[in-house]
Amino acid sequence: MEDFETIECDVLVVGAGGAGLRAAIAASEYGAKVALVSKSLLGKAHTVMAEGGVAAALGNVDERDNWKIHFRDTIRGSKNLANWEMAKIHAEKAPDRVRELERWGAVFDRTEEGKISQRNFGGHRYPRLAHVGDRTGLEIIRTLQDYAVHMENIEVFMECTVSDILKSDNRTVGALAYYRSSGKLVVFEAGSVILATGGIGKAYRITSNSWEYTGDGHALAYLAGADLIDMEFVQFHPTGMVWPPSVKGTLVTEGVRGDGGILVNSEGERFMFNYIPDVFAAETAKSEEEANSWLKGEEGAMRPPELLTRDVVARAIMTEVKEGRGSPHGGAFLDIASRQSPDYIRRKLPSMYHQFKELATLDITKEPMEVGPTTHYMMGGIKVEANTAASTIPGLYAAGEAAAGMHGANRLGGNSLSDLLVFGKIAGQCAANYAQENSKVSPHGKEIKKSIENTLEPFEDGDENPYQIHQELQEIMESHAGIVRTGEELEKGIRKLEKLEKRLPEMYAKGERKYNPGWHLCLDLHNMIITSLALSRAALERTESRGAHTRLDYPDYDDELGKVNMIVRPGPGGMSVVKSPLLKMPTELNDYVLKEVV
Repeated sequence: MEDFETIECDVLVVGAGGAGLRAAIAASEYGAKVALVSKSLLGKAHTVMAEGGVAAALGNVDERDNWKIHFRDTIRGSKNLANWEMAKIHAEKAPDRVRELERWGAVFDRTEEGKISQRNFGGHRYPRLAHVGDRTGLEIIRTLQDYAVHMENIEVFMECTVSDILKSDNRTVGALAYYRSSGKLVVFEAGSVILATGGIGKAYRITSNSWEYTGDGHALAYLAGADLIDMEFVQFHPTGMVWPPSVKGTLVTEGVRGDGGILVNSEGERFMFNYIPDVFAAETAKSEEEANSWLKGEEGAMRPPELLTRDVVARAIMTEVKEGRGSPHGGAFLDIASRQSPDYIRRKLPSMYHQFKELATLDITKEPMEVGPTTHYMMGGIKVEANTAASTIPGLYAAGEAAAGMHGANRLGGNSLSDLLVFGKIAGQCAANYAQENSKVSPHGKEIKKSIENTLEPFEDGDENPYQIHQELQEIMESHAGIVRTGEELEKGIRKLEKLEKRLPEMYAKGERKYNPGWHLCLDLHNMIITSLALSRAALERTESRGAHTRLDYPDYDDELGKVNMIVRPGPGGMSVVKSPLLKMPTELNDYVLKEVV
């Protein structure tokens, strides 16, 4: 058997973004010895792309805000498919987690009174997003990283990728990984494992996600036997860059609209007034006058239609483009130059200012941006318990975008950062507790041998180029499981994905294992195919349009499907999709969610 290094720990955390770092800190504070594995360099996690702010009902800008309103907004934004227990825990605990970051050194923007400043964001009733200009995710990563590296019982393994979860008697006991720089193999023997690997965006051609987002945690959990949930719900952020082609899909923070930016079509019309859904009608401005009263900060003003939930805004832009009113490069115009002063824009949106100046030679203080939908966030993921972040496999936990349940059919902007803080801490504490309460079991040599063989398989003879397969995968997902879907197109996409899956064993990686991106992509593709099939099969089963899932052949809500989640489950016959009833919400909370205006 191939040589490998062995590292023992109590808790193995896979992924060093916000969720992974927060989990590692919590496990360490609980007394566990933690191994923190990062696929890239520490500090480069995709969390830095969450620019606009972290959602928490601090009530600093509008004292009417509280956790119950945040909970209500989250459930309504999820189109009633969120796990209400997770949404409640999240809304209650988010303020504590933000204040904790402040104590640890995070430098948030301030109100005139010296409190943490909060801005408006789509789907949130009141200004709720604590922010650091438009670099909030970067500040959170910086703060968590600085705190974590000073803890004695956290050891960081950078540029190290986990390729398989190791089990013994249906219990998680560690993982096989490899160092990307040397190709050397390492077995982590762990009492418990936390998956905090982020999303699946690189399965799509147009995405705001970085190269790390290849569905690793989703696939690792599925192959270990865990349930996945809500896989049909992929969020297409309404505003990604559409020009130049080299940066198409790069995120344009919702903070631009939160600070007053408006969406305009090629005819100069502020078109979002035409797309206000009934469920949000009572809380959304219907005219320029009403929207301007919000911009002026008048009490009781209704939020502008640009701050409707992301699924609504993304579909509206797509409709404008399809009906011939799009911008020259297939998007819409996002204008903040006519709404705020140049000094305000440069102060509140410094990253956006420099991003467009450097990449598109455009000054957003003088000209509108061209934006369009981009694959951004995966609401679906590993099914976890609300109070423990435990998966359906003993000893396996998940947090952040790799986990699922809280966001349902659509995530509100800013909820991702508070989600990873709240449930990162819960995952770390509960994984540490599990490891300490259960005697450690070493992985079986036979299972390690099998995992090593699978990991090194691309170096055997083959005639399939992984880069070609990746390109084909991205085209399939864009064409058949994109922002709008039909049963016929989903079925075609599934057949194509199944054919692609059969070609995976023939992929080859040339050269040595040192710094071999071809080998890395071969392994990533196995994960992306699993997540793409799970997504497509769940989407085929959900014969309705809800949140981020739009079926042209089923354009309306189905009341019965609104009572179930889709569970993707591995079994002897392969991947299956089963309907699981929603957890019943207490009457008091349900009545609160149904209120028209708070």
